[in-house]
Amino acid sequence: MKLLRVGPVGSERPALLDQDGTLRDLSGLVTDVDGALLADDSGLSRVREAAESGELPVLDAEGLRIGAPVGRIGKIVGIGLNYFGHAAEIGAEPPAEPILFLKAADTVAGPDDTVLIPRGSVKTDWEAELGVVIGSTARYLDSAEQGLAHVGGYVLVNDVSEREFQIERGGTWDKGKNCETFTPLGPWLVTADEIPDPQVLDVKLWVNGELKQDGNTSDQIFPVGEVVRYLSRFMTLYPGDVIVTGTPAGVAMGQPEPKPYLRAGDVVELEIEGLGRQRQEFKGA
Repeated sequence: MKLLRVGPVGSERPALLDQDGTLRDLSGLVTDVDGALLADDSGLSRVREAAESGELPVLDAEGLRIGAPVGRIGKIVGIGLNYFGHAAEIGAEPPAEPILFLKAADTVAGPDDTVLIPRGSVKTDWEAELGVVIGSTARYLDSAEQGLAHVGGYVLVNDVSEREFQIERGGTWDKGKNCETFTPLGPWLVTADEIPDPQVLDVKLWVNGELKQDGNTSDQIFPVGEVVRYLSRFMTLYPGDVIVTGTPAGVAMGQPEPKPYLRAGDVVELEIEGLGRQRQEFKGA
């Protein structure tokens, strides 16, 4: 299923995109698309049955904002340098273990919302990524297979990053990852049953119409199941938590000088097959 949330910021309501591409209202059936729903097998079954019946109310998509497809996110965990190609383009050795950072849930934006370039920023960068949404509580998992079994769904993410804040200002990557609007999600949460193998997905991103990233999740150093297993050894993952699994080659930081970092007025578009497409205009904060 393709689950989403639509409406003004802070007042989104749950919806579903059916097999015919028709937007359907779920607000009479569930309160939100969140961890509680993903962890509720009977609730998901009711949604699936209602979708198949064709009786869900139709929503007029004209002018309707699409919000982030997951509500009430507990935590967002990022995985750094998780593609061989990306590590190579910045001259880094592939890590022996996953590199972790955290993004605050209040950085989340809708897939087509404006993204704000921080004041004083000269190195705001793009990162198209596969996002993993946890569907059941994961603690001390023993295998990558168990890791995949705890995935509730997948989302498209732009892990926007300010490289000077992240790398040159010392202390922690988090300073370059947690600026306002730096985590556009969506448009849909696609349930895990529709993505049988998350390691075969094309990942693409354009800046002002020019293709910058053209990768595939097969290039991940640590695949999705292993990432979930690994994280579960250090923290408990709860339904609705989001893991941002790294970006392929093609970011601004990896380009020759002068590196084409984002400026106000730039338009970024990105997509992952099966997970939809995003479009953001960048403006000054």
